[in-house]
Amino acid sequence: MLQIKDITYRIAGRILLENASLHVPVGHKFGLIGRNGTGKSTLLKLIIGEIQQDDGTIELRNGARLGVLPQEAPSGPESLLEAVLSADIERTRLMAEAETATDAHRISEIHVRLADIDAHTAESRAAKILSGLGFDHEAQQRSCSSFSGGWRTRVALAGTLFSEPDLLLLDEPSNYLDLEATLWLESFLRNYQRTLIIVSHDRDLLNNVVTTIAHLDNLKLVKYTGNYDFFEKTRRQQLELLSGMQRKQDAQRKHLQSFVDRFRAKASKARQAQSRVKMLEKLKPVAAMMEEHTANFRFPEPDELSSPIISMEGCSVGYQQDVSILRDLSLRIDMDDRIALLGSNGNGKSTFAKLLANRLQPQSGHLQKSNKLKIGFFGQHQLDEMSAEQTAYQHLAAKMDNGKESQVRARLGQFGFSRDKTDVAVQKLSGGEKARLNFCLLAQDKPHLLILDEPTNHLDVDSREALIQGLNDYEGAVLLISHDPHLVSLVADRLWLVSDGGVHPFEGDMTDYKKLVLEAARSGNGTRKLNALTDNEPAKPRLSGKEARKARAAARAALAPKRAEVKKLEKSMQDIAAKQARLETELADPATYDKGPEHQAKLSDAIGRLKSQLANAEEDWMEAHEELEQLEQA
Repeated sequence: MLQIKDITYRIAGRILLENASLHVPVGHKFGLIGRNGTGKSTLLKLIIGEIQQDDGTIELRNGARLGVLPQEAPSGPESLLEAVLSADIERTRLMAEAETATDAHRISEIHVRLADIDAHTAESRAAKILSGLGFDHEAQQRSCSSFSGGWRTRVALAGTLFSEPDLLLLDEPSNYLDLEATLWLESFLRNYQRTLIIVSHDRDLLNNVVTTIAHLDNLKLVKYTGNYDFFEKTRRQQLELLSGMQRKQDAQRKHLQSFVDRFRAKASKARQAQSRVKMLEKLKPVAAMMEEHTANFRFPEPDELSSPIISMEGCSVGYQQDVSILRDLSLRIDMDDRIALLGSNGNGKSTFAKLLANRLQPQSGHLQKSNKLKIGFFGQHQLDEMSAEQTAYQHLAAKMDNGKESQVRARLGQFGFSRDKTDVAVQKLSGGEKARLNFCLLAQDKPHLLILDEPTNHLDVDSREALIQGLNDYEGAVLLISHDPHLVSLVADRLWLVSDGGVHPFEGDMTDYKKLVLEAARSGNGTRKLNALTDNEPAKPRLSGKEARKARAAARAALAPKRAEVKKLEKSMQDIAAKQARLETELADPATYDKGPEHQAKLSDAIGRLKSQLANAEEDWMEAHEELEQLEQA
């Protein structure tokens, strides 16, 4: 389908791609990954032809149709359904021609082609896609101009999916979707029958959709068969193997250099010294594959507060006094709560977050907060509200009352800012860097409650994992709004559903919710099904904050031996795999064949034993891991 051969691309004197190659077969689904700024979006532009490479070639199969999200979303008077239908250019053209054609033969050709492309089901297919992306039947009949920019972008995505291109290119498609639409998109792409290249930092999307990973690293494209988890495992093993080879090579180089230095001047040793010099020249360095530094998210421990830190009885909230978005809210939040808000965009998740963050006041009812409660709020709009001319250092120094320079820079370093980045104006920082700066600033107040509204939009996969670890180490409460199911499942231990003007506990887990969202898209009555898990279950008794911490400590203690066993087995697997890789490297070395068949046989036998050991270790690890998961869910 697509052949990329030795392409090089430079921008402003900086090389983004150098002699990079990649083959994408028909029907395969590729995840294009790499750290922010490595050139993923640039590569998509090169494939589209929006920009031109400096060297090399990009070849697309003859007649193949490319599908990309249009730069401008539909905004005219046509309905959403009409806008999506018009995205299939061939169908639209044939339908128009059928209205005016007079030649019987041509009319026959048109109708045969319309049947071939399944034109008679077009409206139902378009409606199904729009429904999956959050538009009900009534919304599909409204004009595009009546929707905001974010919703119109969804319409553009719906049109791209509906046109069923031979090669579909998607660049971070979940960034402008809510969790519900993201789950639907994952299901749609998993069943997509054509070729796909997707740039994404959504771990679940990469694990559940793609069959191949293309890693943009060190100016090259490296191909890995499998999903993201398999890529990560393989990559880790490569880094460990190369790190070991590097250490051995350094030791060998040091030994050879020592001999040369000692005996270069001695006539009796001159010949040996010269041979060592030649060996040194042939000793090529191991290719560097070490990862760049990943940011840490370290949130200071807040002062202890008695629970609940927030309670509400019969509260209503909205933006106009006589119009309530959410009604009859009777909830509480404790210091140890980790809550994720579920529900489609427009149902009131952000409104509820603003109520908690003192950005909206209740219209009725009673809202009680601890007097000393400190709240840290993360929202996308805050990234645009930072002073564009000031540096990261200046922002944090002002927050720290102009503390010592070393303290300010050290704190920024904890959130992934190198010294040179701390002195760059905010307007020149990337989206991910602005997000990390925002986290650094809000953490400075030692908040008791973190309210995070789509915190991962600009973070790469590694930074998202670091955020998960930071939130799990954090001692305060967390309220999370996110389209990233991986983040939600690993951080939140309570789910609240925002729907039908209310906020209610959801008694299932993310797997239950995912199933119900997909059923909702198929049947159209998913809201009723979702509410069933909030209305019919009796509320579970809540432990006090102290009791909950004791319970969690006891649970951790009970799980500790099994976790240690799993970790030990993982280490064993890594050691066996490293030994196997070293022997396979030796067996592939032409010099090995000069040592005779007995040596080769010994190597082959040893590799066979290691493969057997690795298979047994993997089986033991899977069994232990399943037991650990069962204990965690108990």
